[in-house]
Amino acid sequence: MSKFNVARPGATAPIVSETRPTGRTFEGGAGYARTPQSELFLLAVTNMVGEHTFYESAGERDERYAALVRAATIATPEWTARFLRWLRTEANLRTAAIVGAAEFAKARLDAGAAGMSRQVIDSVLQRADEPGELLAYWTSVHGRALPQPVKRGVADAVRRLYDERALLKWDSAARAFRFADVLQLTHPTPAADRPWQGALFAHALDRRYGRTTEPDAALTVLRARAELMARPVQQRRALFDDAERARATLHAAGMTWEAVAGWLQGPMDATVWEALIPSMGYMAELRNLRNFDQAGVSDAVAADVAAELADPGRVARSRQLPMRFLSAYRAAPSLRWGHALEQALGHSLAAVPALSGRTLVLVDTSGSMQAGFAKDGSLARWDAAALFGLALARRCAHADVVSYSSVGSTRHGRAQPASLVFPQRRAEPVLGAVRRWREEGYFLGRGTDTVGAVREHYAGHDRVVILTDEQAHDGDVGRAVPDRVPLYTWNLAGYRYGHAPGGTPYRYTFGGLTDAAFRMIPLLEAGRDADWPF
Repeated sequence: MSKFNVARPGATAPIVSETRPTGRTFEGGAGYARTPQSELFLLAVTNMVGEHTFYESAGERDERYAALVRAATIATPEWTARFLRWLRTEANLRTAAIVGAAEFAKARLDAGAAGMSRQVIDSVLQRADEPGELLAYWTSVHGRALPQPVKRGVADAVRRLYDERALLKWDSAARAFRFADVLQLTHPTPAADRPWQGALFAHALDRRYGRTTEPDAALTVLRARAELMARPVQQRRALFDDAERARATLHAAGMTWEAVAGWLQGPMDATVWEALIPSMGYMAELRNLRNFDQAGVSDAVAADVAAELADPGRVARSRQLPMRFLSAYRAAPSLRWGHALEQALGHSLAAVPALSGRTLVLVDTSGSMQAGFAKDGSLARWDAAALFGLALARRCAHADVVSYSSVGSTRHGRAQPASLVFPQRRAEPVLGAVRRWREEGYFLGRGTDTVGAVREHYAGHDRVVILTDEQAHDGDVGRAVPDRVPLYTWNLAGYRYGHAPGGTPYRYTFGGLTDAAFRMIPLLEAGRDADWPF
């Protein structure tokens, strides 16, 4: 027995499934049903809501999610309340948390249960556009009548979130529920520590109904915005002749880069971007790296941006999913951003553990893993699998990384291999490795022969980590690894059936789009039970 294999009998993980398969995966392999909490967790942490997946339509997936939330709310309301707050504040998944909170409230109301709904709704609303998002979901699914817990939870969030800059950024005619609509439906009283909030609420109503009134004197940002908008179009670019004055003026008026682009009615050149950058948020900078390059932003300013992107405190506060850094890296290939994005990715993956011994990392790159996370299709589930797999490999004393699919297509009359070992390079950045993975053809795109990949590449490793949607065909993955070798499944899709048992000694399932669950691996291998991350 390997001296590094230190997992102890009895160490368990929170995501639990049956020990014998009673169903089938979508590809016909042995399917292990999970407990309701486990199924809900894996679905929620991989679910963008309203998006199709390879095997489930958006409607089917959303209905399953809502049903699981309602069932968990009835069975374990305290657990579900903690989970939904964590889903929004630490897992950083907005829509799933908002939908979950609404369904939590509905389940409690239908059951005649008192309390908790108001607090749960307030806890998941973390951005000023989200009260309107929750009301839009509620009215579209459950009707126009708003129960008191829903009204009060939204009103609590409104008092916390609504300010002048939020109004300017998030209130527009493009939204079904504007700030004024939210105010009229939930009737919040202004916060005691925000004496200007009453004037803000009144102004939101005025602008909603086209009443042209000058903002109250207490609303200094709105007044500055009105003054800026009154400038003749032909005089607006002259503001940027004095960089310091431009920065101060734009900040005082709460001008985002999107607002400036419309206000200028012309191109955003380097002087404009350099005036905007000091007041831009982290995500705005991350999204605009290519624009900075195309506009010719100076190297000195770019160096400041790179330093901010790599700052661990800003990375933590930004709550960006690790995938955002890969997306930015692909969109902005300039060498001046690569190192900063790699550092930022490292900070966002701080929970990935250092693992001793030998680790086999299997990355599922079958056709179903090519499904995108969002409608724009810029990132696919196999991108996440490769990113997390390569990040984990860098932290291992020794790791063999394999991309696997199944035998299927032919090239020049020969069957293509079902799997490929990815050659790692010493000190290669993770983002660079993901790029090489893509450029050198390691995304295979065929079937899902997980058992075949395990049997071909397992060679006495101390643990096996599989990053997959679990929809394998042919064989039982849980039996393909020796009984006393830890098998960790990292689920990236949240389908109902898993490919192996989970939650029992040596068989564990995690999931999600952050590094949060990685911290469980050292606990399990030390023989200590791992609990939910909230």
